Amino acid sequence: MAHPETLGVHAGREAFSELGVHAPPLDLSTTYPVRDLGDGTASFDALVGGAATAANPIYARLHNPTVARFENALAQLEGTTDAVAFGSGMAAMSACLLAAGQRGQHVLAVRPLYGTTDHLLNSGLLGIRTRWVRPEEVAAAIDVDTALVIIETPANPTLDLIDIAAVVKAADAVPVLVDSTFATPVLQQPVALGATLVLHSATKFLGGHGDVIAGVVACNADWAVALRQVRAATGGLLHPLGAYMLHRGLPTLSLRVLKAQQNAQILAERLAAHAMVAKVSYPGLGTVTQAHLVGTQMRGPGSLMAFEMRGGHAAAARVMAAVKLATPAVSLGSVDTLIQHPAGLTHRVVDAATQAQHGITPGLLRLSVGIEHVEDVWDDLRQALDAARLSAAA
Repeated sequence: MAHPETLGVHAGREAFSELGVHAPPLDLSTTYPVRDLGDGTASFDALVGGAATAANPIYARLHNPTVARFENALAQLEGTTDAVAFGSGMAAMSACLLAAGQRGQHVLAVRPLYGTTDHLLNSGLLGIRTRWVRPEEVAAAIDVDTALVIIETPANPTLDLIDIAAVVKAADAVPVLVDSTFATPVLQQPVALGATLVLHSATKFLGGHGDVIAGVVACNADWAVALRQVRAATGGLLHPLGAYMLHRGLPTLSLRVLKAQQNAQILAERLAAHAMVAKVSYPGLGTVTQAHLVGTQMRGPGSLMAFEMRGGHAAAARVMAAVKLATPAVSLGSVDTLIQHPAGLTHRVVDAATQAQHGITPGLLRLSVGIEHVEDVWDDLRQALDAARLSAAA
């Protein structure tokens, strides 16, 4: 198989020569002419039933060629037969849970997860019963109704790592879903370690420019059929313009991920030495759970980190108010550096006791490092930390 750098440039473009184009085409049609009713009916049945293609796309909720090309590219990057794209990462997660519900009503999940994923699983909104476990408890917690095991590695927001192969072994015949948003296919390929489903909030690194919301699940053909059936019925489709932007951005994915990772290692080391920072959680420093997985499961430590401010919530708020180059905002994986407060924003929907149990403290900040010059980012973070220190001393 080609390397991620090459796949990012060429995957999903196999038909371009036949189409006579060099750039990805954009098909914005909502509906398609049906000249032959028999062919149209057969196409409708196939697409509603979860087929990847049909003679006639019929309606954009069922199929769009621009979306399909992005899905093809992502599947190649993850080493799967199929991928199914959705209008957001949470739409993708919801579809996985609904599809899993056809197999059983019990899900095992390992915290921490993205806050809204945690909320969805804990709410029972989709009729799914969730049991929260530690990785080493997976095998003992499985019952006859267990349909899915859900993990996120690196974890949001603590950056702890989970041994995917070990969880897959413990899950035995139960499918394992890995939210691999933080790692991207450049740094991690969960299917190669036995996972069944790989979920990305494509809004993040895959999009990379803060201008598209999307989700995608890489999987095998059977799961793809089930996910397309859910998407067709619920309308969780990805708009073709979003798919076009994602596909256009894939050629630079490796460049962006590796440059941001290089910056992050430097910044993590400097933050760890600053007087206002009590702890930096970053795989590249060895300060997260199972950091030894960097170099084996992960090709590198990535560009996300979390750091604990001395002075708690007040100090964290001062840093967010003082940054000038970094953007104080949720999301991650963009070309620019973003900083946010998990307890007050992305994980606000998780109850306080659970936050505390999993290290989501009032003084924790999550940093998504961009591709700017590292010295400019450090100058900004340092002045913000210094401002917080002076404010605390006043």
